[in-house]
Amino acid sequence: MVWHPLQKSEQLHSLIEQSVEKPIVIFKHSTRCVISSMAKDRLERQWQQDISVPFYYLDLLQFRAISNEIADVTNVEHQSPQIILLSGGKCVYTASHGDINIKAILSALN
Repeated sequence: MVWHPLQKSEQLHSLIEQSVEKPIVIFKHSTRCVISSMAKDRLERQWQQDISVPFYYLDLLQFRAISNEIADVTNVEHQSPQIILLSGGKCVYTASHGDINIKAILSALN
């Protein structure tokens, strides 16, 4: 699984624009949280090679302001850990904690 780091506000806005053409997944992760680490590990174990959707990784401890901005621009309440699927320039699916899994993300894409 390839994680693309999300580290700048400008990058977030670019991803939202890109999602008009192709879906994008953002994983908000707290590196100090066991539940968040378990959710990240679950995603990595369930990963399938044929998934063409890019996954972006946001370290909440280093980039909390970006997490807050994500909540503002998507109208999705902040959770940690959290998956946000962007498509068409908006959030079309979100999940947190134990609900985070590849199968649900792929289902939301279809």
